[in-house]
Amino acid sequence: MHKLLLNVGFALAFCAPGATAALAANFEFLAAPQTDLNRVYRLDKATGEIAACQYGLKEGTVGVTLCYQPGEGATAQSPSEYGLVSSRHEREAGIFRVDLRTGAMSICYVLNDMVVCTPQGK
Repeated sequence: MHKLLLNVGFALAFCAPGATAALAANFEFLAAPQTDLNRVYRLDKATGEIAACQYGLKEGTVGVTLCYQPGEGATAQSPSEYGLVSSRHEREAGIFRVDLRTGAMSICYVLNDMVVCTPQGK
């Protein structure tokens, strides 16, 4: 019994840091408004870093998840409170990254296998 309690305690101690990090995740997700595109953008709400993923067909399989890493303008910005806003334009593949503290915004989209964002403007 004592050995079982030690093993359970060790397992909880080992998992706790990962569980805490998972609970502390600060992401927002938003689908692109384009109606024939299955792309979802991911935003780190504290840093403004943005990436995207979408489904891709691959013959003979269930498909693949294609992800686009942050490129020019999409990497971490000054610490703030960021959010995502979608336009209502049904052919728009990009989204707006907004700084909720300053009101500045950028347009972000996939270009050449990377997510890129325009410079922030007000």
